[in-house]
Amino acid sequence: MSLLECKGYRGTIETEDDILFGHVLGLKNTIISYEGNNIEELKADLKME
Repeated sequence: MSLLECKGYRGTIETEDDILFGHVLGLKNTIISYEGNNIEELKADLKME
């Protein structure tokens, strides 16, 4: 499994139908997800830039 890191958190990198997406790991009762068409968009959405 590939992972991204941002501000001390780790998140998954997954793909389906040519779209990248993921969610932040290790959070209780909270889901933070992000998506993008390429790795740059995925990273930007995770960082909320």
